[in-house]
Amino acid sequence: MSVLVLGTASHVGKSTVVAALCRVLTSRGFSVAPFKSQNMSLNSYVTRDGAEIGIAQAVQAFAARLDPTADMNPILLKPKGEKVSQVVLMGKPYKDLPIDEYYCETGYLLSQAVGAAQRLIREYGNIVVEGAGGAAEVNLYQRDIANILIERELKLPIVLVADIERGGVFAQVCGTLDLLPDDIRPFVRGIIINKFRGDPDLFASGIEIIEDLTGIPVLGVLPMLSLPLPSEDSLSLGDKQAGEYPVEIAIIRLPRISNFTDFERLEQAAAVRYVLPGAPLDGYDCIILPGTKNTVEDLLVLHQSGSAQEILKARERGVPVIGICGGYQMLGREVVDDGIESCKGVIPGLCLLPVVTRFSRYEKTTEQVVRTAAKRGPILSAMGTVRGYEIHMGETGREGGEEAFSGEGTVSGDGLVIGTYLHGLFENPSAVSALLSFLYARKGLVYTPPSGGDDADPYDALAREFERHVALDPILALFER
Repeated sequence: MSVLVLGTASHVGKSTVVAALCRVLTSRGFSVAPFKSQNMSLNSYVTRDGAEIGIAQAVQAFAARLDPTADMNPILLKPKGEKVSQVVLMGKPYKDLPIDEYYCETGYLLSQAVGAAQRLIREYGNIVVEGAGGAAEVNLYQRDIANILIERELKLPIVLVADIERGGVFAQVCGTLDLLPDDIRPFVRGIIINKFRGDPDLFASGIEIIEDLTGIPVLGVLPMLSLPLPSEDSLSLGDKQAGEYPVEIAIIRLPRISNFTDFERLEQAAAVRYVLPGAPLDGYDCIILPGTKNTVEDLLVLHQSGSAQEILKARERGVPVIGICGGYQMLGREVVDDGIESCKGVIPGLCLLPVVTRFSRYEKTTEQVVRTAAKRGPILSAMGTVRGYEIHMGETGREGGEEAFSGEGTVSGDGLVIGTYLHGLFENPSAVSALLSFLYARKGLVYTPPSGGDDADPYDALAREFERHVALDPILALFER
């Protein structure tokens, strides 16, 4: 059998609970795979065979000690703005759709999701399914692929997750259960209260009240956890707080920022701040332009807000400027859009690298790569060989300059402006060390990597916390060996 993890709202911790269950189950000898029928996120991952899925499902696959596959997240929605999302179906771009047109395809997309789930069940025997957002969105029930409709197809036992940190946990739980359709509510087998701060014993009376009101057992109260797991989507940006470190890095918080998980390793040893367009960039030791789902629109925002000039002034001061994916495209001389990315036209870039990007085809590059950094400048020269993945539309051509990495990217003559399509670059300890060693040395300091960071397994740590605080026997009974 399997289980569906539903939430009382977005950002309650469904993804973390699924990852925890995947590691707990695999460590106990169960064969299990994660699954989310429909995900909306700009943080994505490329599988070994070049399929694009939500990064949360990749994390859950790693927790299950599996290679991620497209079946684990058959539908990925990537918002582009103006109520339009790119629909990634089975790992490949399907089409850009306004929300009303997307709903017209509910039947077809649901059939694709059910097929993917059934393949996973045949291969692994068990799946841990993650719902999306809140389970009780009454106005969406007729087209709710991620929660109600997938449950009607698979008929799985349900665990409901609620977030106590934001308050109103009794209303969350009771309201969600009361609003679930009559044919869905009987499948709810347990409740998990997540993000509790302090002594969980203090909530003992709360557990009794919830159980009395609902007739459903509370399986556990999970504490607020701080583990180095990639963030699922942009809601996590609001939770980020820069640590107290001597080095400060500004990441431009583009309106359509994507894959900001690229920089979460840097947060362990630098004060990483997500800076809104238009904010001053004085005092930062490094500027990073991240990926974006719409390079053209976000490049226009940089020009209109004054951030473009702020970045150029930082460059004049000798501050390193790094662009990843869409950020790399913005660093070039111009971006030419043939109507693929946003609108037809030529948009001036920041002119910090001698490259031109053209969007001429509705095709996306998605592949895992291994590349060697060029021996140019103080940062790249210390990186060596790194792993990552490319996810991008558009083709970038160099009109001078040098490659930043073997077969890809561009670097300035002094090595302080670096552009690359390599997502996951700073997942590599050598890349983190190369950048931070340089930035620390500029301040007369020595960079020391966080102790134990490279060897510790966050999934094992997550599983241990889950086992400490959640009753496992009722959950294990739902799965087959």
